[in-house]
Amino acid sequence: MNSRVINLLPQHLQTIYTHAESTYPEECCGLILGHLGREGKTVIEVIPTENAWNTQADEFPDEHTLQSTRRRYAIAPQVMLQAQKAARDRNWNIIGIYHSHPDNSATPSECDRRYAWAEYSYIIVSVLNGKAAKVQSWILDDHHQFQPELIENII
Repeated sequence: MNSRVINLLPQHLQTIYTHAESTYPEECCGLILGHLGREGKTVIEVIPTENAWNTQADEFPDEHTLQSTRRRYAIAPQVMLQAQKAARDRNWNIIGIYHSHPDNSATPSECDRRYAWAEYSYIIVSVLNGKAAKVQSWILDDHHQFQPELIENII
């Protein structure tokens, strides 16, 4: 079982909100770097990335290619690789991915679940009418089902 706590600072959350609002009505996405520990995950850096769904959709054959960045996100493999290398050089890890749900809840979709990786946290921010409304972090359980993950250190 994975830890169910992710610790992040208010400025990390603000970065996610700002990114989500700036890409509205499309989904934003980004990477979360930090440390894995017994007490949970500690976020050190949040990296906004481009939503590469329009160029990466072919990598997701079970998804309708008619879906757009309004309902799907993807992070380009070369961006993931660069972030992984940068994290490793600092003795950090990629500990999660964030994305937004424009005019929808902060609840993971079936697509989110299908392509999620077990060790990552998935922070989803709901953006209603262009304003960040609610944030929730999720983590997979042993049955590949999302469970809520507690977000700590939010002021």
